[in-house]
Amino acid sequence: MQYDFIAIGDTVTDAFIRLQQAEVHYTASKEDSEICMPFAEKIPYEDVWVVPAVGNAPNAANCAARLGLKTAMVSNIGADAQGKEALAAFKAEKVSTEFIKSHKGIKTNYHYVLWYEDDRTILIKHEKYPYVLPVIDTPRWIYFSSVNIDAFPFHIELAEHLETHPDIKFAFSPGKWEIKLGKEKLARLYARTDAFFCNKEEAEKILGMGDGSDIKELLKGIRALGPKIVIITDGPRGAYAHEGDTFWQMPIYPDPKPPYERTGAGDAFSSTFAVALALGLPVAEALRWGPVNSMSVVQYVGAREGLLTREKLEEFLNSAPADYQPKRI
Repeated sequence: MQYDFIAIGDTVTDAFIRLQQAEVHYTASKEDSEICMPFAEKIPYEDVWVVPAVGNAPNAANCAARLGLKTAMVSNIGADAQGKEALAAFKAEKVSTEFIKSHKGIKTNYHYVLWYEDDRTILIKHEKYPYVLPVIDTPRWIYFSSVNIDAFPFHIELAEHLETHPDIKFAFSPGKWEIKLGKEKLARLYARTDAFFCNKEEAEKILGMGDGSDIKELLKGIRALGPKIVIITDGPRGAYAHEGDTFWQMPIYPDPKPPYERTGAGDAFSSTFAVALALGLPVAEALRWGPVNSMSVVQYVGAREGLLTREKLEEFLNSAPADYQPKRI
């Protein structure tokens, strides 16, 4: 089958634990802030939600399928109850599971999300799967994000496939472990990238630049690694894009109410942007699409429930404020 969109990356089950008794010790850097709870105590929690078939790449696959693209997922899961739940969830989302490998004796990735107020801290563990790229032929787009650091050199195998199939468009959204591997090890992937996504803090880490770096310098720095289009998100300040000689800034879509839970907002933006490109839309219009799905996702628990169909997304675009437009900077 010829797919419009194939997402590649680890599949996760997220268990959201809504905390009651906690406090946050804030510092100048959000990454250095700490969530604190009583030690050696029984701590009541408000509720728990279990969401299968998520993770950076699965979020993109679910997004693309809801927006109408013929979509498949390349991933590894365990031959366990959580793996079966993930397969059922993908099928319900109309994401093909033909390239998902189920492994006996290895667990499905299971993460615990400590949710306090409107943000979260995630306890993660990526299982060590044997990573092999299946025969995927020539999909129109491949979206790659987040596998175990021990998967390397799977990244080289993917780069070789992309290099020998120049008609495939490639979207790259590096996860924690891809960033830790470093830009030198992944140089072939960066060089082959059509659309690159990260947030501002991640861009600073990739380039080895300090906190508070100029956004244009970050965009130019990432583009110098090879990507044709670079998109960097910056929380409430919106998103920035760079293509050719042009730089854009895009505001966030106005939230109908305060965010409920933020998991998946970045994936919703980047995958919606990639889908817009796959549908033939220019960068300026793709910038308008991305924040709409981010706005919707943060109104729900987890990364899947709030994802929009194309019809609903276009309704939000049609009712957007007049100033909801990308600006050249």
